[in-house]
Amino acid sequence: MSIYEQVLTFIHRPEDKSFEQVALEVFRHQFETVRAYRSYCEDRGAAPDSVRSVDEIPAVSNVAFKYVDLAMEGAAESPAVAIFLTSGTTQGRERRGRHIVARPDVYRASAIAHLRTMLFPDARRMAMLAMHPTADAMPESSLSAMISWSVEEFATGARLAAALRDRVNVAAAIAFLGECEARREPVCIMGTTASFAALFSALRDGGMKLQLAPGSRMMDTGGAKGQALPMQASAMIARAGETLGIAPAMVINEYGMTELCSQLYDATSFNCAGVSDVQERFKIPPPWLRVTAVDPVTTRQMPDGEIGLLTFFDLANVGSVSAVMTEDLGFVERGRVRVLGRAAGGEIRGCALGIGQFSEVS
Repeated sequence: MSIYEQVLTFIHRPEDKSFEQVALEVFRHQFETVRAYRSYCEDRGAAPDSVRSVDEIPAVSNVAFKYVDLAMEGAAESPAVAIFLTSGTTQGRERRGRHIVARPDVYRASAIAHLRTMLFPDARRMAMLAMHPTADAMPESSLSAMISWSVEEFATGARLAAALRDRVNVAAAIAFLGECEARREPVCIMGTTASFAALFSALRDGGMKLQLAPGSRMMDTGGAKGQALPMQASAMIARAGETLGIAPAMVINEYGMTELCSQLYDATSFNCAGVSDVQERFKIPPPWLRVTAVDPVTTRQMPDGEIGLLTFFDLANVGSVSAVMTEDLGFVERGRVRVLGRAAGGEIRGCALGIGQFSEVS
């Protein structure tokens, strides 16, 4: 069984006791096939024969994806791969980071499996409205790919892609939602915070309110790009209820990034038994994504419940690098993740480890 098939098997039938073994096999594969990552690990004295646990596997900063291709040599030239670009640019360079995904089917399996758990636990197909460009309009966007797969997997015949590369057709989105309301057909809306802010503003300016059918839901991918005043999560939940009639438990925020093939979602009373919708929300990773918080200076793992830089080991990243350290602060408690926001202020030494090395490689 290839390493890709091992990961797919885990995604489809996850077993906690086997995660460590699969993770070490994934690390061995990446050490052997990704030249820049192997050099990075060797500089830190880490190799498959000496690393005994997933916590010992060196994590690269997500910024490193802006300097080198963290993938098997020549992978970018293969017609079978997917290449996703980050939205930002490297400081001092006219280049966006890119994640070369050797097996898009692994990414799809990861995305759909956790969406089914967190956004569609009722196993319901429904009308779907995409307020972010789909893959045909923006093939370089990992979010676009995920939304397109979601529409394929969970939508009925009623579906609308309301966004182009440079704008969202809010009028068309409102008309589609009005039709769903008239048919009493539940609808799933997927988009960014900025696109939802535009939708809410248009409804408010037009003096309109919709009452979507029970079971309607919203996946908000976060992000403040395009907003003069970023909308907070609490405001998103409130406005979805006021203008669309969507229950608070059905407004679910996603945390993801181009450099990872797996995502985390809000836990609510809809998808997690025993969760209160009035408390501050935490996020749930899938079983194939291990999340830790590390000290920003020493990169040592923080105890449960203590704040650090969020760091991931994503089995679904099998074709690139699975161990990724972010610039986001948060903490992990009993496997649940609280995201607090981007680290600010002075240099975060741990997060910057190896950036100079990757810059020199490119």
